[in-house]
Amino acid sequence: MTQYALSDVRILDFTQYIAGPYCAKLLADYGAEVVKVERPGTGDAARRIGPFPKDTPHPEKSGTFLHLNTNKRSITLDLKTEEGRQVALDLAVRADAVVESFRPGTMENFGLDYETLSNVNPSLVMTSISNFGQTGPYRDWRGSEIIFYGMGGELYSTGIAEKEPLKLGGTVGLYQAGTIAAYATLGAIFAARDNEKGQHVDISIMETQAGSIDRRMSMLLAYQYNGEITERTPLGAASGSGGYPAGVYPCADGFFQFTGGGNYFPRVLDMLGHPEEISGEEWLTPEAQADEDMQGLFEVVFYPWLMERNKADIWEQAQKSRVLSGPLNTMEDLHADQIFHKRGAFAEVEHPEAGSLRYPGRPFIMGATPWSVRRPAPLLGQHTDEILTELGRTESEIASFRDGGAK
Repeated sequence: MTQYALSDVRILDFTQYIAGPYCAKLLADYGAEVVKVERPGTGDAARRIGPFPKDTPHPEKSGTFLHLNTNKRSITLDLKTEEGRQVALDLAVRADAVVESFRPGTMENFGLDYETLSNVNPSLVMTSISNFGQTGPYRDWRGSEIIFYGMGGELYSTGIAEKEPLKLGGTVGLYQAGTIAAYATLGAIFAARDNEKGQHVDISIMETQAGSIDRRMSMLLAYQYNGEITERTPLGAASGSGGYPAGVYPCADGFFQFTGGGNYFPRVLDMLGHPEEISGEEWLTPEAQADEDMQGLFEVVFYPWLMERNKADIWEQAQKSRVLSGPLNTMEDLHADQIFHKRGAFAEVEHPEAGSLRYPGRPFIMGATPWSVRRPAPLLGQHTDEILTELGRTESEIASFRDGGAK
């Protein structure tokens, strides 16, 4: 039997949507046994978030849910009932950590707050992921990706000065919060094993943005040290401030990005084959990189060179000349890239309802204790009977539990 890094870790997962499920997924994919608790009938709200195959909504075919819940088992519990609460307590006795992403106070309303859970399992870790944390005046406020990015990130400096700030796409902040929660949960588990005492881990999604590396940290430090507030770049200044070529340029089959100005410009000339039109020592001076007329002469040569080549050809030549650059891949390009496939960056997973689909693969490689998809994301309540049996419930007790609305 394959030994995984976290084979001896048990997680009880009360999360939904993105941040919390991603936290538990990271642990599950490296071997942790994760039991996902879902609401009877509807389950995790992420089951209603696309994409869906052929754009047909189905609770068992959400691409978001399928990706975020690999290697987990699903049990349906009505936590508002005493029977459902008791099953949750029995599961907590066996767990190393509980991860939840309800609004603050919800677990307490269920009678499953940290104090209660630690009474039945003193070494239990409880990780709570919420918008603004478990304490403070913002505790009960609602939030979303754009709100977190605006309050804790660098939305203010994104875009151009002449227009309003522009949020970058996707739900990167929520995934980042999930990553930090997984890191914190694992650290707390190790501490509990040393001290034989658990702790409550409080994750504020907004605060994970304030401390992230993607420009926030450096710009926050700039303000703390000298009061500098980073402004948006004026229109037309983005590519000229650091020399040329810099930014995104068109090519024969899409777009390509370069950071080739300043001291790197000789490498660009090498990439282009040292064309006669832009040869001479005057092109290698710092003044040339700030000269708009010379930039115009350069682009007369550069744009035709780009339009005669596709992204693969440009990248090959750029790498040979050590020019910092890269293609702007579409999802189709990324999906077809054989280099990534050979490294195992994607995984083929067979699901009983969604069929065979390609998923994003491991976030990192561990040589001795590998990542793997041992089971696809669970059907709603798929493992309820199995888990109840493991807890010692008899067939008649399980049937009665089912009749009470467990599924």
